[in-house]
Amino acid sequence: MVGTRRRFLAQAASGAAVMAAGVAGAAEMVDATGGAAAQGGASGASGSSGAFWPNDARLVISISMQFEAGGQPPKGADSPFPKVDFPASVKSDAVANTWFAYGYREGIPRMLDLWDKHGVKVTSHMIGEAVQRHPELAREIVKRGHEASGHGPRWSSQYAMTRNDERAFLIAGRDMVQQVTGERTAGYNCNWLRRGPNTLSLLQELGFTYHIDDVSRDEPFIEQVDGKDFVVVPYTLRNNDILLIEGRNYSPQQFLDQIKGEFDQLYEEAGTRRRMMSISAHDRISGTPQMVRVWDEFLTYARSKAGVAFMRKDDIARYALASPQTLRERETI
Repeated sequence: MVGTRRRFLAQAASGAAVMAAGVAGAAEMVDATGGAAAQGGASGASGSSGAFWPNDARLVISISMQFEAGGQPPKGADSPFPKVDFPASVKSDAVANTWFAYGYREGIPRMLDLWDKHGVKVTSHMIGEAVQRHPELAREIVKRGHEASGHGPRWSSQYAMTRNDERAFLIAGRDMVQQVTGERTAGYNCNWLRRGPNTLSLLQELGFTYHIDDVSRDEPFIEQVDGKDFVVVPYTLRNNDILLIEGRNYSPQQFLDQIKGEFDQLYEEAGTRRRMMSISAHDRISGTPQMVRVWDEFLTYARSKAGVAFMRKDDIARYALASPQTLRERETI
């Protein structure tokens, strides 16, 4: 049964084998004037004892772009419309489906142009059924240099599955994305972050490198799963459009004020320790004209500061594995 997002809102291989040079080349560095520097450059940055990030970046920004449109259940998906108890004869919530359709018809294309404008690469968490229904868009995301990350084949309560059922679920989502985009997903995001007792073990077994279903830190860290290193690239709720815009009814300007305040504090802290800012953009929410305008303003502001880098989560995970500066947690939360 699909987890209800509004209920949630109410409730509130080892690093030594990773080549640091390839990771450093993936980071988009920004100079003090806001102009994007050429990608590539300093190799071996992760091997230097004092380097927090590739090319000695001060602060890394990690952007998630959820590609969910078309993967929602036909009835009962959270939307701005009042809940309705449909009779069995009604097979889908037609108007709610149009709200989700905005994400692939308008939202993602508009956000892709925005990322291109600023030279930013993001991680797109892709629902398998959404990818299969809109393959051209999925391929366009990857073509433009963004990461295709796992988000399950559909919205389901993954935490309630048996180990065998969850394993088949994870494989199905991974294969759906790979069949369309040609990309093997390295990272994973559960529906509303709700993983089960077997999730991390299965991800490790299936060759995933990292997951994002954790909001406990402002930097990536390593945890042990079945005796092996597994990276956490923390997600966000406080910089999340679905929580702020849909859940709290923030205006676009309030959203901008919130993420700018977050950026300013983390940028200050980043002078002495590794800091990462996580921001989330859903296809049907941040892809609206008014939201793209404030995203544009934020990216312009962030890029005006010296030493700001935008990195895909798979690159962050590889760098974290290779870097001796990466924190390690003793137990999985």
